[in-house]
Amino acid sequence: MMDRPSQDRPPQQWPLVALHSAGVLSPRTPMLATRQEGAGEAAGKPTSLYVVTLQRMVYPQPKVLTPSRKDVLVLTPWLAPIVWEGTFNIDILNEQFQVQNVTIGLTVFAIKKYVVFLKLFLETAEEHFMVGYKVNYYVFTDRPADVPRVPLRGGRRLVVLQVPGAARWQDVSMRRMETISSFCAQRFLREVDFLVCADVDMRFRDHVGVEILSQLFGTLHPGFYGAAREAFTYERRPQSQAHIPRDQGDFYYMGAFFGGSVAEVHRLTTACHQAMMADWANGIEAVWHDESHLNRYLLDHKPTKVLSPEYMWDEQLLGWPAIVKKLRYVAVPKDHQEIRHR
Repeated sequence: MMDRPSQDRPPQQWPLVALHSAGVLSPRTPMLATRQEGAGEAAGKPTSLYVVTLQRMVYPQPKVLTPSRKDVLVLTPWLAPIVWEGTFNIDILNEQFQVQNVTIGLTVFAIKKYVVFLKLFLETAEEHFMVGYKVNYYVFTDRPADVPRVPLRGGRRLVVLQVPGAARWQDVSMRRMETISSFCAQRFLREVDFLVCADVDMRFRDHVGVEILSQLFGTLHPGFYGAAREAFTYERRPQSQAHIPRDQGDFYYMGAFFGGSVAEVHRLTTACHQAMMADWANGIEAVWHDESHLNRYLLDHKPTKVLSPEYMWDEQLLGWPAIVKKLRYVAVPKDHQEIRHR
């Protein structure tokens, strides 16, 4: 974190930071440089320590008094952007993140019969997820021999991590928090800058890029994005650590797509796991398991970016309303690839 300018520090010595959009600095990149063509590279040193600039780009001047979208909510009360098509300029964001040379981790759990979804998940991720960036696919599975071989773009790799199975899908769901927390400490903090945690019974259908990246992001549940909070399926029993009273709550977040910097994901998953263990000790299981605890956490620790339902949609159940301009990450029918027979 950058120090505040102190009273005894002359203004000319204060660090200068130029911000050009809603992008964020890579957690593993403390300072970025303005790299002019042909300059600085030979010496291996940046030409400036504190200034990030976008060069050679032509784009319309922002109209600060005109909302980018008038048909949807684009900003939370705590000033976090809500990401919809038409609210960001991907070229500006790519300029910011490419100079940082970021690596993104994508975790997915393919336990027991759900391994059949993995091929489509990986193939569509290669087509639409973080194209042009280094990506580590972290596949947690109890069937490593069944992980499909999918051709990967340069700079992207598949890491298979064997974990035990579970008798109930609820247990698989709840163990995800513990597993992700553990691997954040073991390796993710050293290997990637950002971590995206996703469900496997989904497919990428359109662009999902660096516009989602932030210190901590959650995704609006497609079934509740227009509902009153009294209708949210939060855990309502006071005995649970996930309890949220009916007069509280911002949004209902989907447990199938969340993430942020590795440090923030580590904090989130650790806290959720500890809360679930406290519930278990008291003989209670939250109504929607890890998703209930995720919602409690994001109520107390506001996300720095919120993804619209474009990033979590089920066209079979919900159709395609006009406000959803693109379907980016979508559900796969449960009978896909004969999962009902596995």
